[in-house]
Amino acid sequence: MSFHFVTRRRLVAGAALAALGTAAFAQPAAPGYPAKPITIIVPFAAGGNTDVKTRLVAKRMGEILGQSVIVDNKPGASGNIGMELAGRAAPDGYTLAMGSFGPLAVNPWIYPKLNFDPKAFVPIILLEKSPLVLVAPMDRPFGNVNEVVAAAKARPGLLNIANAGPGGAHHLSAELFEAAAGIDMVGVPFKGGGPASTALMAGQVDLMFEQTGAAMPAIQTKKVKPIAVTSAQRLRFMPDVPTFAEAGFPAVTVSNWMGYVAPRGTPPEIVARLQAAFAKAMEHPEVKDRIVSQGNEFGGGSSQDFAAFIDSESGKWSKLVKERGIRME
Repeated sequence: MSFHFVTRRRLVAGAALAALGTAAFAQPAAPGYPAKPITIIVPFAAGGNTDVKTRLVAKRMGEILGQSVIVDNKPGASGNIGMELAGRAAPDGYTLAMGSFGPLAVNPWIYPKLNFDPKAFVPIILLEKSPLVLVAPMDRPFGNVNEVVAAAKARPGLLNIANAGPGGAHHLSAELFEAAAGIDMVGVPFKGGGPASTALMAGQVDLMFEQTGAAMPAIQTKKVKPIAVTSAQRLRFMPDVPTFAEAGFPAVTVSNWMGYVAPRGTPPEIVARLQAAFAKAMEHPEVKDRIVSQGNEFGGGSSQDFAAFIDSESGKWSKLVKERGIRME
């Protein structure tokens, strides 16, 4: 008797679930979304690379979704302030953020305390991956990676290398290179890539890892010379510059990446709608040309692809940070 009663309840419950599933399937994805403007928080200052590209994408997103897409700059603390604000936003698809290398994969390991959880975001789509190039003033007596290593070993702790501030891609690329090559250089932090690059061209420092797009004008005018790139393969617009892997240091493969994220709890159907809209916006020639012309790798892919990439990056940099004892106070 009990057996039949339980079975009947299961059958009734199953029928109800099937009906609900059919009704849900019949509903359009994220009905009515978006019904108002969407805000993308950029955790860096206006006018920079992250901001400029986000605004290009936002313009196309607005056309695709039929709603305004507003860019809100919230700079400070290496991106932590903006990401904290984004993490506290309602998970309704109307507040998104530009997530990147630092806040999502590095800052959790170098800052003693964060007011946001990098896991408190749903990855939507990767926009780009930006390799770096190791450059030196023209008068320095080394022209390839092995000569740099030899010079560093001949003068331990004397060769110096500029960066755009502690904890950034410039700095961590140098730390990764030192660890892989078994060398000791002096890191010289500057307040941004511009001042660091200026010091390099003036011959005030020996080396610098720089974004390829930012370094190209100085390379083309022979104010600095390229040593090697951190991409997995040679770059199309720097075909004569070898990769670190070719020089025997495959661990020195680095990209300063960025992509879009939403607060955790954002409904999957809204995330899917956003992913499709971002993917379409990124394919616009104005956006795609801006990415590729700077020597960057075009992103794209699924939300799951981006999530797996962030996890792999977080694991890579947490290991380096712990091994090198890198901390921000």
